[in-house]
Amino acid sequence: MSGWDEGGVYYSDQAQFPHGEGGGGEQAEKANRHTALQKFKEFIRNFQHKSQPNVFPYREALLSNPKYLLVNLADLIAYDPDQTLPQYLRHNPADYLPLFETAAAEVLAGLKSRVAGETGEMEEPVPGEVQVLLRSEQDSVSMRSLGAQYISKLVKISGIVIAASRTKAKATYVTLLCKNCKNVKLVPCRPGLGGAIVPRSCDHIPQPGEEPCPIDPWIVVPDKSKYVDQQTLKLQENPEDVPTGELPRNMLLSIDRHLVQTIVPGTRLTIMGIYSIFQAANSSTSHRGAVAVRQPYIRVVGLEETSKANSRSPANFTRDEVEEFKKFASDSNVYEQICSKIAPSIFGHGDVKKALACLLFGGSRKSLPDGVKLRGDINVLLLGDPSTAKSQFLKFVEKTAPVAVYTSGKGSSAAGLTASVVRDNSTREFYLEGGAMVLADGGVVCIDEFDKMRAEDRVAIHEAMEQQTISIAKAGITTVLNSRTSVLAAANPPSGRYDDLMTAQDNIDLQTTILSRFDLIFIVKDIRMYSQDKNIASHIIKVHASADAATSEARNSKEDNWLKRYIQYCRTECHPRLSESAASRLQESYVKIRQDMRRQANETGEAAVIPITVRQLEAIVRLSEALAKMTLSHVANDNHVLEAIRLFNISTMDAARSGINQHINLTPEVANEIKQAETHIKRRMGIGSYISERRLIDELTRMGLNESIVRRALLVMHQREEVEYKRERRVIVRKA
Repeated sequence: MSGWDEGGVYYSDQAQFPHGEGGGGEQAEKANRHTALQKFKEFIRNFQHKSQPNVFPYREALLSNPKYLLVNLADLIAYDPDQTLPQYLRHNPADYLPLFETAAAEVLAGLKSRVAGETGEMEEPVPGEVQVLLRSEQDSVSMRSLGAQYISKLVKISGIVIAASRTKAKATYVTLLCKNCKNVKLVPCRPGLGGAIVPRSCDHIPQPGEEPCPIDPWIVVPDKSKYVDQQTLKLQENPEDVPTGELPRNMLLSIDRHLVQTIVPGTRLTIMGIYSIFQAANSSTSHRGAVAVRQPYIRVVGLEETSKANSRSPANFTRDEVEEFKKFASDSNVYEQICSKIAPSIFGHGDVKKALACLLFGGSRKSLPDGVKLRGDINVLLLGDPSTAKSQFLKFVEKTAPVAVYTSGKGSSAAGLTASVVRDNSTREFYLEGGAMVLADGGVVCIDEFDKMRAEDRVAIHEAMEQQTISIAKAGITTVLNSRTSVLAAANPPSGRYDDLMTAQDNIDLQTTILSRFDLIFIVKDIRMYSQDKNIASHIIKVHASADAATSEARNSKEDNWLKRYIQYCRTECHPRLSESAASRLQESYVKIRQDMRRQANETGEAAVIPITVRQLEAIVRLSEALAKMTLSHVANDNHVLEAIRLFNISTMDAARSGINQHINLTPEVANEIKQAETHIKRRMGIGSYISERRLIDELTRMGLNESIVRRALLVMHQREEVEYKRERRVIVRKA
């Protein structure tokens, strides 16, 4: 239900808005309300901070913006020593907030008349509509703890907006016309999602010979009623607040007037509002015997964004924290210290940890004069063998990043990652619900099992990874949502393990279009070395042995929280740019990399599976800025660029070179065995015939040949174009 004209008109014989049972109660209530009105007026006129005497912030705020007034409850508590006004607002906000707005309108009218009198332009003051918005410094309550005891009270909760309806007109006063006597009556509507209470009978006294008015004589006159803008939002719990195994809860919000159309899906909010109830228009519980069941919602009376896409409010950090962060950043080996804090329970993988540190800090987002925006977020792909801690890296980043969403590729659809169009059950209208990449705006999306995603679902995130927007054109809704987020993906090769005897195209079974959008691509191999295996085994045994110690757990959570705060501070305060010498060095390195890749492509006759394009140049720029951001430096120098190029070379460049010309540098014995295997393959296969790869290998191994030698011989023949290797059906075709 969204207004009086959608099933929200109620009929009652009772008096409208009764206050108290007897006359004494009503008189006391009137006296209280009058006193409260005067106190609210005095507060707006006279409040001043102790640190700034003779400065009246609420007076000035009203004059500068007469549409709404943002009031901090802490100021109200400081001004009113009896605590009556804050108590009224907390326990009975539906009655006393309109009084506050009336007081603000009257004070504004008085201030305007005074200003007009000083300028000599006297005009009649007209009390306008002033919306009072509240904010509070107290902690927000959990959405799960909201129960019947909070109904009609002021509450504060936080979450992510996942859907926003279109703007509607909500009646504040309904004009009624009597069918019989043409009497006109103005009836107030309850705020929020409530409707109007219409009396059953007309109060017109019939004259002698005049027919009395019947029961229910009223006709609503929409054109003469008064309206305000209204919009409904759906607020979902923050992902980090949802207990494991539970579905996230969501709450319906109603916003009106100047809050309308200020919020888009994906925004993280902390809201103050009145916990209210309403009867759904087509609720299944509205049948006879269940009339008392109502749906809860929150009528918003104040909201603030808890995080912005590109930065967070610096007011979140204490002075001691800022000093500690600056002292830490001034250390000479700050880069190594940060990398040592990245996933300390995982042995080795030093370069992967450095890449994840760069991803968490991110580069600088830029806006060009022509309106084009360049992303600063870094995307990383971990591809390789199972049991190489890829998923553990993803879990660590999800826990450490200020905003993060974790999802699995097989369990995610294109709509779940980007945005879906949903139809509301009560109003039957379509609205947008943001997916994982919209909810993680300003943070990181961790996608596990990236290779298990369907190809059409993977294509859906192309735009989100480079342009950092999600365009929707469905069910008559055409819009663009922000998804300014980093992507950290983990994938396995098609065969399950990384096979050195296969080409890079076969091992990295992803399209070039998606690979070019990753700044760093790491091939993570499970290398069988005695000394390394011994060290890994020793490390894992130690981790398991100390896992139950509560002190280490508390210490680790404290360190993780410190790292999260430091990342948050660096992303807020520092936006580095390349120095001139670093820029020229980077330019030379990029040209050299392009030349090397072109030469290799000419030698082998095939292009690299990962193209080296301008996107990769921008990736090195972002890495350099992230390395500078770790030290709170506003300039990325030559050292930062050299380290960024090193990271790029050992990750993306190694992956691009892998599988190219793998049959060179062979020992004479191995080369002889490969030639023998080629001879056997040619004998087994006639020209134009084809055979299953698995069957061919089995037959030749039964003849005494080594399986790896047969695979390598097939690879050599494929590169000489003597056989055609069809990956789809895993068959080999002999060519003339």
